[in-house]
This record gives sequence, C-alpha cells and structure tokens, in this order.
Amino acid sequence: MVKVPLIASVILSVFAAHGFAATPLEGLIGSERATNLRNLTVRGEFLSEVQLRNPSPLLLPRHRELERFVTEIKADLDPAVFVETLFLYAKPHGWPSAWSEAERVGLFNSVVALSTLTGIEYFSASRGAMRVFYESSHVINNPRNRTPLPDPLFATPPETLILYARQRDLTFGDNTYRFEYRAGEDFIFFVQENLTAMTAGIIPAIGRNRFRMVVAVIDTGDSLLIYAAAMARAAALPGMGERIGNSFNNRLLAVLQWFSEHADEVFRE
Repeated sequence: MVKVPLIASVILSVFAAHGFAATPLEGLIGSERATNLRNLTVRGEFLSEVQLRNPSPLLLPRHRELERFVTEIKADLDPAVFVETLFLYAKPHGWPSAWSEAERVGLFNSVVALSTLTGIEYFSASRGAMRVFYESSHVINNPRNRTPLPDPLFATPPETLILYARQRDLTFGDNTYRFEYRAGEDFIFFVQENLTAMTAGIIPAIGRNRFRMVVAVIDTGDSLLIYAAAMARAAALPGMGERIGNSFNNRLLAVLQWFSEHADEVFRE
C-alpha cells in the first residue's frame, strides 16, 4: 500500500471535493454520433468497426492526446487488421459532473490490476459460446525471468508508467506483454504490446511486437467515453486477417465489460 504524505492528502481531498474539468461528449465525437451512442448505451450496445485493408481510425475521438497516442502507435505498427469500439459508460444517476481525484485514482488502480483479467470471458464466434479469455494474467518484474509481482497500487496516477505482464490466452497461447499507461486530468490511456509471437494452435498468427491494443477512458461529465482499438500485422494466410479481426472485436468487448465492472465499484464507493 502506497502511503500518502500529509500534503498529498490535503491536495487529494481538494480534488476529491471539486473534481477536474470534464470534456463534453459532443466535442469529442460530434453531436450526431453522441446522440447515437447515448441511445445505444440505453440498449446496452456500442459502436464497432473492423477493417482489414488499408485501415485508418474511424471512431477515434477528437482528443488531442489520444489522437497523438494512436497516430504514433499506428505509424509504428502499420497494421493490416484494425478493430475499433466506442462505448459509453454512464455514471450512476445524480453523480457529479466530473470525476474526483479519488475516482480517477480508483479507475487507474483498476486498469493496472492486471491479475483481475484472469478468468474474464468473451463470446467465441467460431464456437458460438462464451469462452475464457485469459486463463491467467499477472504483472511480472521483467520480460526475461517473468517473476510474478502483485498488482501495483498508487496514491495518485503517474503521468506515464510501464508494466510487463505474462498472460495465458486460450486462443493465442502463453505470452509476455508490455503495457504503457498515460494519465491526465480527464483521461487514462494504456496500450498493450506483445513481446512474444502469438500463435493460434500451431499456426503462427502475429509476430512479436506486431500487436497493439489501446484502451482510452475519457471523462465527459455524466459518463465515461471508452475508445478501444486492437491492431496487428497478421500472418499472410488465407482467412487469417478476418479470423483475427473477429476475435479482436469480441475480445475488446470483454475488456470493456471488465472495465465497466471495476468502474461500478469505483462509483459505488
């Protein structure tokens, strides 16, 4: 447990009382898409795009830091598969118009708690049923010896953070990943990158450093806008791109559900 110095406690209490300035949803995705997304949220639905040829972001919010973040990642990877999801998490009725520092801390600690991904499920289109996503997931000290570590816990979110994790995926096997986090007054982002090759059974699917998953959480006042994107340079095998694209889409939804459950706990406290 990280100890909070007295001065930090005072600062935290001020932020907890007054909160930060939220970014209006309409300014991030436009009035028409905002209305559409709010209507979808009422029905428990979301926006999604799957691209397999010359992909470019179609759902990316107009948030300067996020646009820069995703643009740099895409330019570095040059993906052949690009899957995006846009989801609106509605805060409990009557909640303050912007998150407090305590809530921001709670949400950040939730997304760095990688052990809690163990056992989450996603819908497998090929099997027509729910399936375990990560059989195991935990933070490790480094990619070489992969010694398990407890999930980190922060008194205030650092602006940048690097974590390494070992995750056993029932589709793509036992792999090592690098997680990079960024946090600001109205956002929390992270990107996951594979440091080992991902295989589908015995079939090579994605080479090392050729996969990225981005998750961005932006405070919009009465809700949280969540943008998630998975991208990869997939193996050039017939049907592999489509298979990976469908898998990524279902897996992003599992991650969004995982985040939503943690957000419920944060806003219930």
